[in-house]
Amino acid sequence: MSMTADAVPAVLPAPLQTTYHPAHPLNLFRTVGVLMRGPKDPTMLVDGVALWRASRTPEGIATLALRQSGEGIHATAWGPGASWVLEQLPVLCGADDDASGFDVSGHPILADIARRTIGSRLTRTDLVFDALVSATIEQKVTSLQAFGAWRVLITRFGERAPGPTPRPMFAPPTIDGWRGIPSWAWHRAGVEPPQSRAIVRAAERGQRIADAVIAAETGADRDRILTSLPGIGAWTAAETRIRALGDPDAVSIGDYHLAHEVGFALTGSRVDDDGMLELLAPWAGHRQRVIRLILAGGPREARRGPRLAPEDHRTR
Repeated sequence: MSMTADAVPAVLPAPLQTTYHPAHPLNLFRTVGVLMRGPKDPTMLVDGVALWRASRTPEGIATLALRQSGEGIHATAWGPGASWVLEQLPVLCGADDDASGFDVSGHPILADIARRTIGSRLTRTDLVFDALVSATIEQKVTSLQAFGAWRVLITRFGERAPGPTPRPMFAPPTIDGWRGIPSWAWHRAGVEPPQSRAIVRAAERGQRIADAVIAAETGADRDRILTSLPGIGAWTAAETRIRALGDPDAVSIGDYHLAHEVGFALTGSRVDDDGMLELLAPWAGHRQRVIRLILAGGPREARRGPRLAPEDHRTR
């Protein structure tokens, strides 16, 4: 019995490989791992010593597997976007993160955290629209709710990532794919209408908005572009700058916890957003670095009450 052409197993193209030799101390998981949106993120996972990432690049989807050794970062990539993710690997690992002029030696707590977290750098993906979507989904909800919605939407409307991934992984939808998600699907995923409308309206601007953000010269210019979109405020703009561009000075104003954590770490007392900005002012240009240090190992205020109870709008 002969085998039809349709029954012949497809032969996957050979993966591309490279080894990146960073010119600076690098902790791969502290640097790239911050992009993971929860432990069940369908676009990222940790499998032993390997960090896996699925993404949609300008050249198509790609799966990237990273392993760190004394020789450097060993990278293997599959898919149409394999060349792109390997070319982008250095900046993903913080090669463009210039900490010149950043000095926390005068603050004992920050200096101690900096010593304990050597190799933690600011990553950059250059995938602005995906960062904008993930940040918008996280507006005004708990991390648990946002990560669950991200998982549902990516798995349902994304594209299966190529390569021998430890578990099924998915790249995000195209911009048109985000725009085409029906209202009932947003609702079922747990995304409230203001957030889903903001994403759909941003998708109507297409790649133009992402290109404009990348071309902008300053953080203020990027904020002006992002906040010109309906439903996108200062918090979402800052989070987008942090995730996509590794912005060293971005501060997420309006975060439910951040000002309290910064205030407690630096002074032992809670502060509001204005107080946080005043405390961070001595490190202007590097305020995100200070925040990253505090989140990595700063002193935490003891909880004085129950955690915020998530509200599920789907039950209304």
